[in-house]
Amino acid sequence: MVIDNGIMDSAEEEALLGQESEEENSELSDDELQEAFAKGLLKPGMNVLVDKPKKLVNNVEGLKQCLADFRKDLPWVERLDLTNLPAEDIIFQADGKVPSQTNGELNADDDFQREMFFYRQAQATVLEALPLLNKHGIATRRPDDYFAEMAKSDQHMQKIRKKLISKQMILEKSEKAKKLREQRKFGKKVQIEVIQKRQKEKKAMMSAVKKYQKGMTDKLDFLEGDQKSGKDSAQGSKNALNKKGPSAKRKYKDQKFGFGGKKSGKKWNTKDSYNDVSSFRAKVAHAKGGKGGKKGKGGKQNKRPGKSVRRKMKARS
Repeated sequence: MVIDNGIMDSAEEEALLGQESEEENSELSDDELQEAFAKGLLKPGMNVLVDKPKKLVNNVEGLKQCLADFRKDLPWVERLDLTNLPAEDIIFQADGKVPSQTNGELNADDDFQREMFFYRQAQATVLEALPLLNKHGIATRRPDDYFAEMAKSDQHMQKIRKKLISKQMILEKSEKAKKLREQRKFGKKVQIEVIQKRQKEKKAMMSAVKKYQKGMTDKLDFLEGDQKSGKDSAQGSKNALNKKGPSAKRKYKDQKFGFGGKKSGKKWNTKDSYNDVSSFRAKVAHAKGGKGGKKGKGGKQNKRPGKSVRRKMKARS
């Protein structure tokens, strides 16, 4: 039994190897194919792929049934469909022109013309639909006491409200910060002006104190803060000096050292000196006595002796 099984197994293996060799040999080489084609063993069209013709089914009855299922005889209120032409263009009619849409000359590439066509078609639809809706008892206006439920919940609206309030608070804070910055800038400006004013008042007070020390004024108003600035104060001090006379310092010096009298304006004419002609001499005024110098008894003018004569006179003496 064992020997028989071994013989059977070897025979099966040989048969399988023979089939594989036949399959390998069935694949001819290029040379063998060329030889077969040269001998005429190969003919064109031996292996041609042919498509299976499709069977077209025109089920007319089934299509009609599907169309009948789609087409339902519903009232217009349930459908609300309208098919109409655009409304008449009143502007074109007023100008005496015929609109191009009625002539079938609508240019689909013209955006403005196309949108106007849709607009006028919507107008015609509204004009036709409103009477039908009123006829069927459908209201086209919202009543005054109409209450519509919010599409969003109250919780969601509360979140939105909180977010809006937070944004508003941020804006208010930024505005407050901006105002504070402006107030600080203005406060610094005012502070600088106040400091400058104080320095100016201090300078004016120091100058007034110096004037008082020098005796140029006897007023102590600057101690009470009544000192004026600028030309008004200077003019007021001058007027005060002119009204009250000399200062206290001047009076003290006059009392200590005495008053020497008037120094300037001695030779100025007055009304009395102008009218006084007692010292007038006509001969002197008109030079009738000759050129200056004294005259002798003979009326001749005494001449100065010469240099040599003066020397002799000096030697004699």
